[in-house]
Amino acid sequence: MSDLPPKPASRPDKVSLLKYARLFRQDILSAQPARLYRAWMAEFRTPFFRSYLLNQPELVKTVLKDRPDDFPKSSRISEGLRPLLGNSVFLTNGAVWKQQRRIIDPAFEGGRLRDTFPAMWQASEAMVARLGHRVGETVEIEEETSHAAADVIFRTLFSIPIEHEVAGKVFSEFRDYQRTQPILNVGAFLPLPRWVPRFHKRRTRQAAASIRGLIAQLTEARMAEIMAGTAPDDLATKIMTTRDPETGETFSTSDMVDQVAIFFLAGHETSASALAWTLYLVARYPEWQDRIAEEAQALEGCDFSVMGKLRISRDVFREALRLYPPVPMMVRQNSCPEQFRERDIRPGSQMVLSPWHLHRHERLWDNPDGFDPDRFATENGKTCLREAYMPFSSGPRVCTGAGFAMVEGPLILSMLLKHYRVEAVGPAPVPVAYLTVRSKDGIFLRLTKR
Repeated sequence: MSDLPPKPASRPDKVSLLKYARLFRQDILSAQPARLYRAWMAEFRTPFFRSYLLNQPELVKTVLKDRPDDFPKSSRISEGLRPLLGNSVFLTNGAVWKQQRRIIDPAFEGGRLRDTFPAMWQASEAMVARLGHRVGETVEIEEETSHAAADVIFRTLFSIPIEHEVAGKVFSEFRDYQRTQPILNVGAFLPLPRWVPRFHKRRTRQAAASIRGLIAQLTEARMAEIMAGTAPDDLATKIMTTRDPETGETFSTSDMVDQVAIFFLAGHETSASALAWTLYLVARYPEWQDRIAEEAQALEGCDFSVMGKLRISRDVFREALRLYPPVPMMVRQNSCPEQFRERDIRPGSQMVLSPWHLHRHERLWDNPDGFDPDRFATENGKTCLREAYMPFSSGPRVCTGAGFAMVEGPLILSMLLKHYRVEAVGPAPVPVAYLTVRSKDGIFLRLTKR
């Protein structure tokens, strides 16, 4: 196809604060004006605070890489996610965050990716087998990629498949949660004391409490196995037994509930979103799925070295992450007076870093709205990859699981396309932001055997 992949319609440049808040709660993407795809910086004012969208690469670098301690995570972003994530590494700042990363990071370093590869392989094989029963049918592919990504998380974290009773319950509850919780809660727009309710939907609160209760069962059982010396050598055991090299402390069981919640959100929800959009894109551009299928003939056994041969799959997945970054916006808060682009910025303002806009910026990328996995071999693509590409954030707070995701996504994509062709069915999906970028009404594909 020569037409462009879909993106949401933009709102008019000027709307009232109340209308903006309503649009924002419904969908953060379509609430934004089209001019943000051209702007280096944009200011948004409310009666209580100011926000600045930063698209200029030098400004993004300042906030995320050069001076991250001066721009901590915004407390406003936690308003919507606190019921599920508690005090997880995704929400904390300062000394607490640094201690959490010192404990978590070793589990994802070096050879650990190689150690988790068999679990990813098994989850990929399981997805191929499940879809084998649906050949010729119309499949809502987000449901299938969610199932597969959750299976990867449970196999790599707790050495259990998605069919495990507790794992299955977590997955089911999370599907309800992610469709009811926007990225930012309405409370994020207001200067509310901590004791004032945050306007969470009752269904959202109940789902979060249920998920955390189920995760607590898994972590308590794992702690008992660790104490008994019978725990498997997986990510949960590694994280729960790693001591902070500075304090000697380990995570408690309650600490681990917070961390597992974000591992599930970051490792399952984001991977499911990215893989679903990738499959949709190759369904629209079938020449790319044929190239991936040919390359995937190298998948003959569970051997980590095969990932070096999946270059086309990697670039296709990378391009899908550009067009549909699972986390569309990140928010930081400046702790010092700043001056960006000759504009004075007061402490406490919100710095919005938007992969959604940065990845499609008209002044940075060639053919910004087009699907072109070959772009990363061009000079423009290489430059933008360094300066204007951040699906996993950037700097010290880059996602711990970025390397994990870049193995999981291309592997599952290659294994599926080795066995099946995919064809887009029905109207084009409209991307909206729930917890991640998903399709408003699903992504429907038809599978046929190769």
